[in-house]
Amino acid sequence: MTGRAAIYGKDSVAGIKLALAELAAEADAPRLRVIVDDDRSKASYAVRMAEDFIAHDKARFLCGMVSSGVAQAVSKVALKNKVVMVGTDHASSRLTIEGLHPYYFRVSNDSYTSMAAGARYLAELQKKTGWKRLAYIGPDYDYGHVSWSDFQSNLEHLGVRYESVGMFWPKLYEPDYSAYIQAMLKAEPDIVVTSLWGGDFVAFLKQARTTDFFTRIRLANFDTGGNYEVMLSLGDKPPPGLILSARHHNNWPDTDTNRRFVETFRQAEGRFPTYAAEGAYSGIMAIARAVTKAGGATDMGAVITALEGLELHLPEDPDGFNSFIDPDTHQIVQTQAVGEVVANTAYPPAKVMLGKWTVYGAEDLRPLPELVRSRRAKAAGAVELIE
Repeated sequence: MTGRAAIYGKDSVAGIKLALAELAAEADAPRLRVIVDDDRSKASYAVRMAEDFIAHDKARFLCGMVSSGVAQAVSKVALKNKVVMVGTDHASSRLTIEGLHPYYFRVSNDSYTSMAAGARYLAELQKKTGWKRLAYIGPDYDYGHVSWSDFQSNLEHLGVRYESVGMFWPKLYEPDYSAYIQAMLKAEPDIVVTSLWGGDFVAFLKQARTTDFFTRIRLANFDTGGNYEVMLSLGDKPPPGLILSARHHNNWPDTDTNRRFVETFRQAEGRFPTYAAEGAYSGIMAIARAVTKAGGATDMGAVITALEGLELHLPEDPDGFNSFIDPDTHQIVQTQAVGEVVANTAYPPAKVMLGKWTVYGAEDLRPLPELVRSRRAKAAGAVELIE
């Protein structure tokens, strides 16, 4: 709710309100009381807040969280207290693979899903352009490191051959990327993949534009780069060659459901949403549908059973497809569209949006069962060694 990432909290609150209004119009939908507070992207503070929600407010669900580091800490609170946690905006795949427990679920694309789509996009691009040299820059915490690992594993699975010419790890909310930009220019990659997000990605773009970065290198951000916040920052003369995607797009898919969601948000808030709004909306709708399916919220076992395999038709779903929660990973399974920046004045004050879409089917983006088993086995072995 504060600082460089404040728009994510504000849009999440707006998304929650849209979900509650939709549920209020349904005669048989459960009535939910939602309490919101600011975790400040600090794990210790978020843990105390979550414990207070459970002890004093008798919370049956924990929902939200932008930072993956925060989410991992709160996930442990949920497990300890046997309270369902629904992740809406953090993305580390570690939460649904190595760190999965019965009470954790996620309703937005995770780092594995996004990087699976990204690896496919770059595999196809390599056939067209012959690119070889690849560098990566991501925030120096769990989300950044797991995103790179997810991307590498997908490139390996697809048989993409490349030369890794650098990995760069700025801290979260880094104010100055100039040293990293110069280091990447010196490394001479053909493509830089990044998992910088929000204001960090916007700051990186602004600073890179003061150099010849974009005349020499193509930049790709497959998880958060297509956010409306980024489109707004690009003005009417974006740098060339950007390859971007996000967890929700205002202009894709072009369906009645998505158009209605975006327009209802705009009418309520006076602006267009970032992807955080649709994530929070999805979290509330998932909880409501699971409570209905379970016959109430008193039996957490029944709620968990209801969430496992739950189908939802969400704004980001193309016609003919419903998102669903994988019972094995508790990760929502969704399609993903990767695009390029094109002129578009339909979403003011932005002058550009994504277009020239390449769409990847949901089933193609799920982690292979053997990869899930391998990562969980390694995590279990590490825990045994520590103990």
